[in-house]
This record gives sequence, C-alpha cells and structure tokens, in this order.
Amino acid sequence: MPKSPQSHLDPRQPLVVDTTKLPRQPGATRALKRVVPAPADLGLELISVPEGSDLELDLSLTSVSEGVYVSGNVRGSLQGECGRCLNEIDSTFEVSLAEMFAYEDSTTEETTDEDEVGRMQGDLLDLEPAVRDAVVLTLPTNPVCRPDCPGLCPDCGVHFDDLPADHSHEEVDARWAALRNLTATPPQDPQKHTEE
Repeated sequence: MPKSPQSHLDPRQPLVVDTTKLPRQPGATRALKRVVPAPADLGLELISVPEGSDLELDLSLTSVSEGVYVSGNVRGSLQGECGRCLNEIDSTFEVSLAEMFAYEDSTTEETTDEDEVGRMQGDLLDLEPAVRDAVVLTLPTNPVCRPDCPGLCPDCGVHFDDLPADHSHEEVDARWAALRNLTATPPQDPQKHTEE
C-alpha cells in the first residue's frame, strides 16, 4: 500500500529540529535547549497554552539504530477558565516528552503504522505533534482554579465563596403552594372594623 506523501519540513519552523550534528551512531547524544513560540490551538476548550507564548524545550536527542529518540521536558504557561466558577486560570505546566523518530527507509518505517512512530525527513524531525500530544493529554477537561473550588450557586449564579454559609433558596413544590395560604394571616374584613 503506498504511503501518503508527507509535506516537506521547513527547517526554519521553531519545532523542526535539524539532526545533522547528531552522529548516526547508536548512543550518540545531543542536548537541545530552546525557547520557541507555542503553536496555535495547543490545548482544550477551557484551558490552553496561549498562542505565541514561550515553550521551553529541555530535551536530549539520542541516536538509536532505527532513528532518533527524543526525551526530556517541555514547560510553558496555561490560560483558561475554571469549570466550576468561571474564574480565570493562569498557571504553568511541565510535561515529559519521549518520542521515537524513525530514519527514512529504516526497518521501523516498514514494520510500524504511520502514526505509531514519528518519521524523519532526511535529517529533519518535527517535534510539534509530539509536543502537542504530551501537553494536551495532560490537561484536565474540566480545569479548576483550586481543588476545593465550591463553584457557583445553581439558583442565583453567585460564587459560593461570596455567599454566607447559610445561603439557600426556598424551593416550593407547586402542588403544595396552596397550603401556604392556610398558614398565612387571614386578611382583615374592612366592613367588620367600620361596624364596631
């Protein structure tokens, strides 16, 4: 089955790495430390890495017989909103990255599916898919501003932190509403007062 053609990598892109200076001898290692702008749409609906913000890469590139193994950490900032109270969230993250990139025409390329392992184009490899997977898979789908965030009152929409401890909303079942009138003080008959 023919493989779909890959788009050519641009070595000027921030997350494309040129491995020319890494010898193709198993065990050869090269450190990669760089700060790059975060790509677009790096996150989930409620929390994400702001586009263009700094991503710090602290990685190690290691030659293995079938390609280049990339490992290390990625750090950056997150922005979003709390899934309970809708307050803004500004925080940082650090995730581990471990990804194998197969040389072109290597045995690994022939024995694995296209999405199982990263693919190199000549001496270039694209870190963006690996960084995206590492970051997005660690983000919470329902982020909170703090672990004990009480959220919003479902009746009035006010943050529970801003309400008194005894805050409540009286809920009356419409079927029993007529009974409330029986305990109410009966209205005074104005004619009764004038006769006296």
